[in-house]
Amino acid sequence: MKKTIIAAGLASLLSTAAIAEDIGVSMALFDDNFLTVLRNGIEASAAEMDGVEVQIEDAQNDLARQLDQINNFIASGVDAIIVNPVDTSATQAMTAAAEAAGVPLVFVNRQPINVDSMPDNQAFVASNEIESGTLETFEICKMLRAQGLGGGARAYVMMGELSNQAAVQRTKDIQDVLGMDMCSFIEVIDQQTANWSREQANSLMTNWLSSGEVFHAVIANNDEMALGAIQAIKAAGIDMADVVVGGVDATQDALSSMQAGELDVTVFQNAAGQGSGALNAAIALANGEEVEQKVYIPFELVTPANIEGYLTQN
Repeated sequence: MKKTIIAAGLASLLSTAAIAEDIGVSMALFDDNFLTVLRNGIEASAAEMDGVEVQIEDAQNDLARQLDQINNFIASGVDAIIVNPVDTSATQAMTAAAEAAGVPLVFVNRQPINVDSMPDNQAFVASNEIESGTLETFEICKMLRAQGLGGGARAYVMMGELSNQAAVQRTKDIQDVLGMDMCSFIEVIDQQTANWSREQANSLMTNWLSSGEVFHAVIANNDEMALGAIQAIKAAGIDMADVVVGGVDATQDALSSMQAGELDVTVFQNAAGQGSGALNAAIALANGEEVEQKVYIPFELVTPANIEGYLTQN
């Protein structure tokens, strides 16, 4: 049953009927703009279903806490569990605990390290991270060329949490695009993690600015870090028209920044769709139905040219 599909599987999941299901949900973090939209997607979908109850817990970015939550869900007799993992390299223990108890498990948004070896009653619902950083970086490459910088440009790269598969893949996407002949004119001055955080990104960008290095772009693994970089750049009195800044997620704050002429590129990741898709997959598995083990919801490039179509999607 180990099949991979692109988006089509979501439609079939959304038609699943539910009868008296209790679903435990462990979120890596509540205090995160993107994950809030994802969590709201789960709650909104549950509210539309008769007899479905969701118990959502905040792991507070603590792996031990998340493992305890999963074990507590199992002990309380939930029908299925949804996990947005704190550490994608530590998901095997989550899989093993749920499998031993015979409880269906759905990973959402962050790809588990054991995604290709999950048992049949487990699934993964997210977007394919190979698309995210690739779309972002290639668009930044085109923008820099359009500005006449094809002979040489310099960029900073902000990475997410290094324990997170999305951060690793998005950074690899950046490297792969900059390795293409068309985009090899871009030199990476430095790349460091800001842990998905606007505040940490502001501090990191401030430190980079203090070095006096000439730069033309900031390529961030998510919108929160891109926004933090923008705050620091503006505080330094640099005209945002002189810097190309990109992120990923197309959060409302990011779209507002784009409307203000600050953020140049983002990539829409359908957080609400991932949340509802994960809930429907969990319910289907709890009812003994077969579910595609990898459900990918496509990323979509967002720029000032097409932003109007995304202003109401989050």
